[in-house]
Amino acid sequence: MTKKAKMNRTITLSEEEKKTLLKSIITPDDLITSFDNVILRGDMFDWIKKIPLESVDLLFLDPPYNLYKIFDGKKFGKTGVEDYTCYLESIINTVKPLLKSTASIYVCGDWFTSISIYNVISKHFIVRNRITWEREKGRGAKTNWKNSSEDIWFCTVSNNYVFNVDDVKKRKKVIAPHTDEKGIPRDWEKTELGNFRNTYPSNLWTDITVPFWSMPENTDHPTQKSEKLLARIILASSNKGDMVLDPFSGSGTTAVVAKKLGRKYIGIEISEDYCCLSVKRLMIADKDKNIQGYSNGVFWDRNTGSLQK
Repeated sequence: MTKKAKMNRTITLSEEEKKTLLKSIITPDDLITSFDNVILRGDMFDWIKKIPLESVDLLFLDPPYNLYKIFDGKKFGKTGVEDYTCYLESIINTVKPLLKSTASIYVCGDWFTSISIYNVISKHFIVRNRITWEREKGRGAKTNWKNSSEDIWFCTVSNNYVFNVDDVKKRKKVIAPHTDEKGIPRDWEKTELGNFRNTYPSNLWTDITVPFWSMPENTDHPTQKSEKLLARIILASSNKGDMVLDPFSGSGTTAVVAKKLGRKYIGIEISEDYCCLSVKRLMIADKDKNIQGYSNGVFWDRNTGSLQK
């Protein structure tokens, strides 16, 4: 294994670790009596058939986008809009029976896949919103605008659903503090660290940092979502003890955050290496439940880590 730079905190696997971690991963050949808090290795279309019906409170769906990408040696190519729409339709048809009537669904995509996403989910669920989050990574383009955002579509099975708005407030620094005639702050708090206001969340997220080499949650997964992003979704749309399902689990971010926040999880991932990374991260979460960018019950803006006390 190549020696990492001093500040590189990327989670990696040695061959010896992988041999040990593989023993903790469930495969389709294993006998399983409970789906509480498991990482399942294999194709989601095979595993979904075995999970109890109407058992999932929150579905986080982050399938491969409709673009060329390599995941652990497996290549995904760009297809036509109709083909990708059919692919999403097959996913939704497969997972839908697992959802409780009170369940919420979040579906990830970029600007191009969002065309297909809305066409599919609007037939099956109640579409509530489209979240756009700023993805600051990425190369510039000389003949087009740089793609620096992604979408997450929020929908529910019914009108009876969970949304814990007070659990996902964002702490913002007050630039121009306003007081009443007695000098009392209006809707903001004066602290030793500065003046802050806790605001309700919007559907535009500009405070998400894509994991990179100096962050302790980082892995080599090419499209890893941040723990902060998943924390916002899980806190808003589930309660403690609820079941969170991620059929395209990748390096396990959804499972890790669910564990840190007291939820149950099911992660399904076809890659052996990513399953091992997931288990390793879950073991780390036993000792460290910190989520970068979230502390004291609020979400902080980027680059305010020193203020999170």
